[in-house]
Amino acid sequence: MVSLFGKKSSGWIGIDIGSSSVKLVSMSSSGSQRQIDAYAIVPLSPTAVIDGNIEEVNVVAAAIERGLKICGGKYNAAVVAVPSSAVITKKIQISNLFVGIDLEDQVKIEADQFIPYPLEEVALDFEVLGPVKKDPNLNDILLVACRKEAAETREEAVSSAGVKCEVVDVDTYAMERVVSMLDQEPDDRLFAVIDIGASTLCLNVIQNGKVVYNREQAFGGNDLSQAIHQQHGMSMEEVDLAFRENSLNDDIVSQMVVPFTNTVVQQVSRALQFFYSSGVHGQLSHVYLCGGVSGLPNLSSRLSEELELTTDVMAPFDHCAVNRKLNSERLKRDGAVLVKACGLALRSFNQ
Repeated sequence: MVSLFGKKSSGWIGIDIGSSSVKLVSMSSSGSQRQIDAYAIVPLSPTAVIDGNIEEVNVVAAAIERGLKICGGKYNAAVVAVPSSAVITKKIQISNLFVGIDLEDQVKIEADQFIPYPLEEVALDFEVLGPVKKDPNLNDILLVACRKEAAETREEAVSSAGVKCEVVDVDTYAMERVVSMLDQEPDDRLFAVIDIGASTLCLNVIQNGKVVYNREQAFGGNDLSQAIHQQHGMSMEEVDLAFRENSLNDDIVSQMVVPFTNTVVQQVSRALQFFYSSGVHGQLSHVYLCGGVSGLPNLSSRLSEELELTTDVMAPFDHCAVNRKLNSERLKRDGAVLVKACGLALRSFNQ
């Protein structure tokens, strides 16, 4: 089986492969203290990753290799993630008499009943969660599956950059790890993490440290970046950097950024309406923003007013030590873009 959970180790570098850039985060651990040691954000061409699928492996590999050089040091292993939209997860129950190869075979039999693809086309993995409360003779098994192509193209891109792909994770699990690091005592409160990237808005509702609702919609910062690129002659890389540094000139901000911010507020409101209409969960207590679009001026305050909920931009490294070689102000500015890569790097320290 292709490993979607992997073996426990330390010192893996988290690599978040997005549609507009590759983000890398390297972390270390001393006891319960986490430290960010290095990071890099490397832009990608618009044709390299489309709808979460790597179309140009060599381009992504080159970006990863460049990011590794920026980070410095020697990295032998990495963690990447497939988007949750490409993944099927299901909790199943299997007799605790099945162990080892027999358990693998039984999981495949169970998986074949609900996975809509031939098993030979699927990357499949599972984790034994423990005995079923009502029947200790059964084990709860978390089964995770995705098309092999989604996992293998990511593995190929990483290995082509000279690093072993130790684990192919799922992006929602990466998000859970970051939230668990920020919220040391998870409870029954519901809060939303809204990840707005170049092409996708992803809503994760989290309770007790776990994603209980997930929804993606096709919307992101690409439209604004393309418009600025075409109308003002800036390269896409220059636009991306100007966003992160908040250095766009006042005319661009007033004519293009402010109207786009209004659209973002509408899209977030729409995503939350879908959540509330599901009727499964209660009222949100807090909203966190991450991803490249989260840095738009006044976006968090606009959303606070519109949603009548406290809304903050995620700061994943506020509870971490920071390597003295890093620029702390720049890291704070880039933090919301690095959330998923941080969650992947934290995979190293799972116990």
